[in-house]
Amino acid sequence: MTRPAATAQDLEETATAAAADYGLFGPGSATWQLMGEPILWVAGIRALYLQALQPRTMLGTWQNSALVHRHEAWARFLRTTEFVRIRTYGTTQEVERAGRRVRKIHASLTGTDADGTGFRLDEPDLLLWVHCAEVDSYADICRRCGMGATPDQLDAFVAEQRRSAAMVGLNPQCVPGSVGELDAYYRRARHQAHAGDEAKKSLLMSFNPPVPPALAPLRLVVPPVNALAFATLPRWARKLYGAPGNPATDAVTTAALKTLYQATRLAPARLRYTRTVRQAKQAVREYERRHLRGRDRAGG
Repeated sequence: MTRPAATAQDLEETATAAAADYGLFGPGSATWQLMGEPILWVAGIRALYLQALQPRTMLGTWQNSALVHRHEAWARFLRTTEFVRIRTYGTTQEVERAGRRVRKIHASLTGTDADGTGFRLDEPDLLLWVHCAEVDSYADICRRCGMGATPDQLDAFVAEQRRSAAMVGLNPQCVPGSVGELDAYYRRARHQAHAGDEAKKSLLMSFNPPVPPALAPLRLVVPPVNALAFATLPRWARKLYGAPGNPATDAVTTAALKTLYQATRLAPARLRYTRTVRQAKQAVREYERRHLRGRDRAGG
């Protein structure tokens, strides 16, 4: 059967999509399908707690960054948030510029162990731990909060994040490319995890963040959200911090994540999402509509 000719609108949409610069990902990616939900703030906090369990990563961060200076910590948080936004939704030029900047910063930073041994913060093992902690946190919250993420989507998301790993200087081929590979990484690497003094201090500081006066109401929201993020950590990680690794906690935490996710869904899209995320979700809908139309034609 003859396939229907493309309409002028079809051709225009195809040309527009081809000309768009979506950076690392784009509307056909699992990353754009899953990211952007407010519930993933919990994942971001979880990632910080998990990253802090790499002793050299935490020691080097403590020795070099504004983390220990409360009046500078908010600006550092905003820079990190902007980096994640650019990495996820930015153009190729924006991503490359942000990648160069972060690689330059990491290359200039060193730390010193308690025995006087020096180390660089851009050592591959340290960068890999930080990367895996972040990706594992996003995948875990997406899986548990009830947003309907499928195993295939989560595997695709983890594989796509190899592009993020390359952005900070890692070899993508040496980075986990599926949820199963992430789990295997932690089985191999978690023996190096330790909750040092710096990690524990950072954990306590996170419950009393130095927010600007205009955002003072956040002080009421941060403690319960951070407590939830901590409870989502793997049992072995909670135990390292000195908290119980009770399996019952996992079930209660998953139920809390689902409740929070559904609660955020009650807010209108204009309040729930930033402008960048709204634009990305519109691009995803248009992408899915084009592909559905293409399948209908192929079936015809």
